[in-house]
Amino acid sequence: MELTSDNKLKNIIVVGDRVLIKPVKETGKTATGIYLPPGVHEKEKVQSGYIVKTGPGYAIPHSVEEENWKPEEEKIKYIPLQAKEGDLAIFLQKGAFEVQYNGQKYFIVPQTSILMLEREEDLFG
Repeated sequence: MELTSDNKLKNIIVVGDRVLIKPVKETGKTATGIYLPPGVHEKEKVQSGYIVKTGPGYAIPHSVEEENWKPEEEKIKYIPLQAKEGDLAIFLQKGAFEVQYNGQKYFIVPQTSILMLEREEDLFG
């Protein structure tokens, strides 16, 4: 999946440790050649899809004594997520929330529900 300025969903802001995932379309056919009805793959416990947007990460609370002279917006710090835009994510369906945006199906998934990431290093190079 190649990310371009057209498909980055500019109006969407993902919050905190969550990621927005576009699910991979399943063929509906098993490895042995049996055709399955629509929706069977969607009920599985583990799903896969490409990460379209990520949140800023886990917010780190700051202490009151820490650099009071800085403006308030500069005090917020985050631990970044491992997940990056363009990664293929294998995630638990149980922790995901399904949403529809512009007629497309997406999942909002917390990073803790992601089991594995596959990253193509030359995707952004």
